[in-house]
Amino acid sequence: MPIPAFRRITLAAAAVAVATALVATSSAVAAPGSPGSPRYSPGAEGAGDPYFPLAGNGGIDVVHYDLDLDYTPPAPAPAPLEGTLNGVATIDLVATADVDRFNLDLRGLTASKVVVGGKSMAFEQTANELVITPRPKLKTGQSATVVVTYGGTTTRPTDIEDALYGWVTTRDGAMVVSEPDGSATWFPVNDHPTDKSTYSYEITVPEGLTAVANGLLVGSQTADGRTTWTWDAPDPMAAYLATATVGRFELRQYTAANGTPIIDAIDVTRTAGQVGSLARTSDMLVFFEDRFGPYPFVSYGAIVDNDSVGYALETQTRSFFSTSAAENTVAHELAHQWMGDHVSPERWADIWLNEGWATYASWMWREHRGTSSTATLFTGVMNRSATSSTWSTVLADPGPLGIFGTAVYDRGAALLHALRGELGDADFFALATEWVARYGGGTATTADFIALSEEVSGQDLTEFFRVWAYEPTKPTVW
Repeated sequence: MPIPAFRRITLAAAAVAVATALVATSSAVAAPGSPGSPRYSPGAEGAGDPYFPLAGNGGIDVVHYDLDLDYTPPAPAPAPLEGTLNGVATIDLVATADVDRFNLDLRGLTASKVVVGGKSMAFEQTANELVITPRPKLKTGQSATVVVTYGGTTTRPTDIEDALYGWVTTRDGAMVVSEPDGSATWFPVNDHPTDKSTYSYEITVPEGLTAVANGLLVGSQTADGRTTWTWDAPDPMAAYLATATVGRFELRQYTAANGTPIIDAIDVTRTAGQVGSLARTSDMLVFFEDRFGPYPFVSYGAIVDNDSVGYALETQTRSFFSTSAAENTVAHELAHQWMGDHVSPERWADIWLNEGWATYASWMWREHRGTSSTATLFTGVMNRSATSSTWSTVLADPGPLGIFGTAVYDRGAALLHALRGELGDADFFALATEWVARYGGGTATTADFIALSEEVSGQDLTEFFRVWAYEPTKPTVW
């Protein structure tokens, strides 16, 4: 934000200014350099993502979430599949504009109290937004601590494609997987990847259940038939990657070959055949470090639940798997820790940078294991009919209903293999490591990736990316 220039002021003008200031205490403050315009304005109710207009919020940057959750799963069948969640979210944020009110995303749960700076504040709640009116108002750069007390009944929410996501209630707990905007179903949040934050958790559940979150396990304590699980996630994280999954899990902890602490949470009903591929995590970490650079977080591991949302998800430091963990999926979700978690999409239209990279990483792992070569897998994609949705989708703009479509995964991976052929291995892997080093901890766009590809290679790649990323047709020449 430009800083208004200092202005000379006469003594007479100063006297007028003082008088005006006294009157202004009961009205909007004029913005410097814009006489007559209010200095303070409401923060936007969305982060500006065209695909999800209400995801995220304007005027604030969340630094840290401390989530104190108390959860009771449903009673045994035939009782309704509904749980009870009560929470206190302590949110440290910084104003990015002069705001007289700001929003947090919250759906399906009801806020009962909001405190800002130690004082109760007025708030309103709509179907998607918690609107907070801080007094005094917040100035640009000002820090504030917001404490929201909330709660309600949990169910099984779905995204715009009717897939389960968010806080998905299960008979013995909850599966918490929130891509793209499902975190608002379980805590008040700035729910867009452009606002990464650190997290801490205290999750209280009935004794005998385990609550699993991101980062490192600090400890657990049981009293009066309930256990509180404490986790710390000190690495910046997009909200959709946060989890607080609850179930009957066995925790398995060890240290990988690269020194990364591993914490796996395996549902007690899972068999060795359903989770055996997790034993390759250590080797995969070493393999991907050689290609993408050092593993970027304090820990890793997996959650394998006995219920299903129908997909796996790269929840940061603790990938989630429904019912079982197949080897190629294990590789895919681990690769996401670099490509998608550490470097996240600036807009959801850029999601091919997540899924294309993770898919190509799994191709490289399969080649490493001798099960299939990257060239063979690339040929398999290229052999698809020109009328396939793989080719009729604009990769860099698949639309909100296309962000999990085949093209995003397979055309994205094929683009990367073709780019590797254009650049050669040395420049391609230099690009991969520089991508992570330069944009890790933040977000990036397709345009950023193109620019870096050209910077690293010294080539003009305009035509290459036009046919691969921006045309809804099958590439034939590039």
